[in-house]
Amino acid sequence: MAILTGAQTSTPAVSPGSGRRRPGAAVLTALALGLAGLGFRIAVLLADAPPTNSDEGTMGLAALHIGQGNGLPVYFYGQNYMGTLEAYLAAPLVALANGSVFALRLPNLLLYAAFLAAMWALTKRLYSPWFATFVVGLLALGSDRILKNQLISGGGYPEINPAGAALMLLAVGLAVRPRTAGYAAFGLIAGLMVWVDWLVLPYLAAASCVLLMKKAAKRAWIALAGGVLLGAAPLLIHDLTSPWKHSAVPTFLGLNGGGIEASWGDRLHGGVLTGIPLATGLCAPGRCEPWQLWWAPAWLILLAVAGYAGWRTFRTQTDRVRAAGRLALVGAALVSLVVYARSNAAGNTPMESGRYLHCLLISTPAVLWPLWTLRGRVTRWVGAAGLAVVCAFSLVATGMVVHELPRIAAVDDRQVGLLAELDRRGVTHVYSEYWTCNYIAYISSERVRCAVIAADLGPGFDRYQPYKKAVADAPTRTFALPTGSAESQAVREYLDSQRLTYDETVVSGYDIYQPATRVDLPLPG
Repeated sequence: MAILTGAQTSTPAVSPGSGRRRPGAAVLTALALGLAGLGFRIAVLLADAPPTNSDEGTMGLAALHIGQGNGLPVYFYGQNYMGTLEAYLAAPLVALANGSVFALRLPNLLLYAAFLAAMWALTKRLYSPWFATFVVGLLALGSDRILKNQLISGGGYPEINPAGAALMLLAVGLAVRPRTAGYAAFGLIAGLMVWVDWLVLPYLAAASCVLLMKKAAKRAWIALAGGVLLGAAPLLIHDLTSPWKHSAVPTFLGLNGGGIEASWGDRLHGGVLTGIPLATGLCAPGRCEPWQLWWAPAWLILLAVAGYAGWRTFRTQTDRVRAAGRLALVGAALVSLVVYARSNAAGNTPMESGRYLHCLLISTPAVLWPLWTLRGRVTRWVGAAGLAVVCAFSLVATGMVVHELPRIAAVDDRQVGLLAELDRRGVTHVYSEYWTCNYIAYISSERVRCAVIAADLGPGFDRYQPYKKAVADAPTRTFALPTGSAESQAVREYLDSQRLTYDETVVSGYDIYQPATRVDLPLPG
């Protein structure tokens, strides 16, 4: 029962973390592991992975427009939530390398490095130096889902983990030693996350509870409020000058109830059994095998043990701040999981929607600490075996990414080949489908502008509205649609029904149609 008693005292119970020299070795080891994780992600990006899409192309267009001085978008184009911090961070690089996906993603590498640094400092403060090093080593690995969340500039995900870890670290430090600058930093990060992505709100709330443990001077709270206002300024300015229905709160709340109603069984299976191993990096690209789902109940048991031990320590020990920090990690993870498991997305699209649990990585120390602190002749081997199994599964998932890199990287070749063909033909305006349009618009630096059509030949979802008008006003018509898609078949049937002459070519998995004369599709709606 050591995990419920002595392991939670104010003095770290892990012998590797004791002594004057060992922490220095822990720092150096953690630094080496962190650099390995960063190097792995650089190699992945240089291999043109993870595959990009029109959502990332949309963020790229926002960065391009910011760099050109053509606008200061507050939200992701086409919606009234999810701030464009990624676009602002990438704008200087995108301005230098127009249409580069690598340039768009470079700031995310710095965010990942900040996440590792914050996690090491937080874990060291709440647990022990060598356990912090172990956590950094585990976070240096990366499954397919983890890498997508950390590297793709699709909106919100690369920022929330470093922000959540930093909020926790600041809260623990300020609860011991209040500093006005620290409160201002806490407020600034909190305000930015209110603007950028509300998935981190459980961790913001938990960190705020820890922060409130210490009575601070009035100027500290003023600094915190000022930081919040500064960080959330883009959201506040937009929402205060827009109709209520176009503001973030009603828009975001309306998202939770949307979609096809999923059964509770599907929600629990997708949100918990699949969601936990997927979000914590144990699953292969695009799938979680049945034998990988064991981690979900194990994770829940470990979280419960950590919560009970943290609460017991909070009530009986003198270092209440440390205990509160541990409880905050447990509570934030539990709230994040419950909120996600209640959503229809958890049951309907568990593999793609697993990104909504991205913040669970922040609670990695809380979940694994019970295994690290097992003591006794037999139980310590059980803990070591448990940690070894988690590491092994994470290594296997990382190895699968490496093995499938050629296939993953080849996904984007289709759109690149399409763009090359459009350039060869001198096409600057084209109709296509959603997952193609903004991607080719970005990588061409808007040399090609694209509007979306649906399978009924009606207007599709154009996130950037100026393209819709520009393509409609173009003197010629070109359609580029995935081969075999419903949209491609609809265009062919319409052109044939009107007995129009057109050139048809298949390039890189796309059907390209160029009518001999301008043709206006019915475009219902």
